[in-house]
Amino acid sequence: MTTITASRPTRKGVPTRSASKALRRTAGPDAIAMLREDHKRVSALFERFEKIKDESTHTQKQALADEICVELTIHATLEEEILYSAARDALGDKGHDLLDEAEVEHATAKDLIAQLESASPGDNLYDAKVAVLGEYVKHHVKEEQDEMFPKLRKSGMDLKSLGAQMRERRAALLGDA
Repeated sequence: MTTITASRPTRKGVPTRSASKALRRTAGPDAIAMLREDHKRVSALFERFEKIKDESTHTQKQALADEICVELTIHATLEEEILYSAARDALGDKGHDLLDEAEVEHATAKDLIAQLESASPGDNLYDAKVAVLGEYVKHHVKEEQDEMFPKLRKSGMDLKSLGAQMRERRAALLGDA
């Protein structure tokens, strides 16, 4: 973890209130590292779902699908509310097509998530919907990691600050704030 020094003086080695806020705001992974961790986590969930072959494990399938839906919903919210608007500013015209595609991909994923949330593992096409959602997400992740993230790193965006905003928003979405 990177050590961050406070910009304001401290008393007896204790950061002042504003320095403490600055430390909390910038400590932790940057936005891209955070999103990559999300990608790994949801990919592992899809893999676990795919390994379930026994039809008697509807409860396990439901729990995994629910977890996938929550993870993807939070991830999409963080990107849409925080990252994409900052990325549009930082990348200018060079990034609009990529960001437009990402938003369309999110809309498609949200539609499948809504379908899964109102279904159960015994329903027709349930497994197929999870599989298609996984394929969409895999495609989306590849574009982000291969195309968008390198452009964002080169843009000079304050990815640490965005990461802090995203952590704060995630906590609020999870009810931890």
